[in-house]
Amino acid sequence: MSSLLSVSDIKDDVKYILDLASKIKAGEMEEKPLEGKTLAMIFQKSSTRTRVSFDVGMYQLGGRAIFLSSNDLQMGRGEPISDTAKVLSRFVDGIMIRAIKHSDVEELAKHADVPVINGLTDLEHPCQALADMLTIKEHLGDWEGKKICFVGDGNNVSNSLLLIAPLLGMDMSLACPKGYEPNEDILKTAQEYADDNNTEITITDDIGLALQNVDAVFTDVWVSMGDEAEAKQREIDFAPFQVNSDLMSLANDGAIFMHCLPAIRGQEVTAEVIDGPQSVIYDEAENRMHAQKAVLYYYMKD
Repeated sequence: MSSLLSVSDIKDDVKYILDLASKIKAGEMEEKPLEGKTLAMIFQKSSTRTRVSFDVGMYQLGGRAIFLSSNDLQMGRGEPISDTAKVLSRFVDGIMIRAIKHSDVEELAKHADVPVINGLTDLEHPCQALADMLTIKEHLGDWEGKKICFVGDGNNVSNSLLLIAPLLGMDMSLACPKGYEPNEDILKTAQEYADDNNTEITITDDIGLALQNVDAVFTDVWVSMGDEAEAKQREIDFAPFQVNSDLMSLANDGAIFMHCLPAIRGQEVTAEVIDGPQSVIYDEAENRMHAQKAVLYYYMKD
């Protein structure tokens, strides 16, 4: 059964899915293509955008979504993930899971007989990456020849961006403190994609180098869910990597600012930037729903 656990799972169909998202957003697709379909949504972590966008997206596609927190499932009382996967597969047509550990999502997909969609793990956030790419095309016209830069932690968001950027013909740089580099396996795969598509990937702690010729600047919170014990040290280590007006001035004229949200103004980004004219964060948030509707159509349409 085909599932979306990583950007790599759709490496040959990324452009198709994004084109589908654009058509769905423009109202150019059939109405209610998932009528009669049900999506189970499992949440091990709290959520605003993921929960609402998948729920509303399924409704708009003609189907329905069922919200299941860890407390609602026997998984929370020790039932094996494999049993949950097999049982849910008898009831629903797809499963979206926002999980703490990526290995849990892999285990769920291994035993499910319906598509499993990664709504976020500690390793990747593929749905966010798709929404980001849809937003870039809307604001910058195309992907080919553009360069994006992620400033901050080599986390799940930056991991998925590293994979998707070269697949769309974009260069990418990641400016992060030493010790906060992205996952080594992800980086290796991303470099292979870059080599295949004649694009460049740069990982550096030199902010000036990372921001050269950049068309879109990304950041994320310094302390993700699960990293709270490291909060004080992270605030120290990431302080020089705050996205402010001086940092944005290093990017190209007309560069846009992006953030997956939630954001902490005054920490990873200043209010001047996130609420300023270069920011496209609310378009980016809205596009979570349109990109995910395309994913749901791609995986759940008969």
